[in-house]
Amino acid sequence: MHGGHIHEPSGNGHGHDHSHGHGHSHAPANFGSAFLIGVVLNTAFVVVEAAYGVLSGSMALIADAGHNLSDVLALLLAWGASVAARRPPSGRFTYGYKSSTILAALANAMLLLVAIGGIGFETIHRLANPSPIQGGTMAVVAGVGIAVNAGTAMLFVRGRHDDINIRGAFLHMAADALVSLGVVVAGLAILATGALWIDPLTSLAIIVVIAWGTWGLLKDSVKMGLQAVPPGISEDKVRGYLSSLTGVVTVHDLHIWPMSTTETALTAHLVMPGGHPGDDFLREVAQELSHHYSIGHATLQIERDSDCVAGC
Repeated sequence: MHGGHIHEPSGNGHGHDHSHGHGHSHAPANFGSAFLIGVVLNTAFVVVEAAYGVLSGSMALIADAGHNLSDVLALLLAWGASVAARRPPSGRFTYGYKSSTILAALANAMLLLVAIGGIGFETIHRLANPSPIQGGTMAVVAGVGIAVNAGTAMLFVRGRHDDINIRGAFLHMAADALVSLGVVVAGLAILATGALWIDPLTSLAIIVVIAWGTWGLLKDSVKMGLQAVPPGISEDKVRGYLSSLTGVVTVHDLHIWPMSTTETALTAHLVMPGGHPGDDFLREVAQELSHHYSIGHATLQIERDSDCVAGC
């Protein structure tokens, strides 16, 4: 953060910095074109894969098509959330719509759970009642799926470490590429052996892959929804840094929470018997929190009396 808007009202004094800078931006990156390409490619492939799944009798292809359909919806949710996050604050939504990215990540995880249930039910039925399968068709269609899913995943590769919403899109597509590879192998195995059980067994493997990725996404999005300290930020280290500042004797009411999947806020009370140290102090602390702790929105209240720990 730099060039901060720092406000110091009378009384205890609040240091407030909402700026960004020095090449360290927490604003959501614009992946609009990536989402558009991903949605178009995957929608077309879902139609093709589902049709060939029915024609070839392959439950694995149908399962993969169902997963791809959930990914199209996931991409649309993530896209909508990333657009909403860029809308300016209003009188009622003073933080803007940044937290919509957290809701989208949670909705995507729930969507995948529904897909797992539907695919699992049909797969168990198919295990009990195997049907004739065209292994060659399975392999060819799934081969196209590898290209589509891997290509879409690459569109989001640069944002996967900074934004759980983008990470969700990346993981969806990367997992799909691996799943499609598994379907190719299953199709070739059916061609070679004629074993019909390979198809529903592959479908079960797909479900396991989806469930594994979904659990991580669900866990992280629920934590963000509950305003837990974001991954990668240590509350103890932040508290230690604030406590080590010259003139600070106590830190209390420290809160760190995600405003969105890319932005983090902090509020804290610093007990400084020597009084308010000035705007330069607040500006330096805000820059340090931004650059070394990835906290882009810091609000600090300066208090002179340690009795304020019990409430001022």
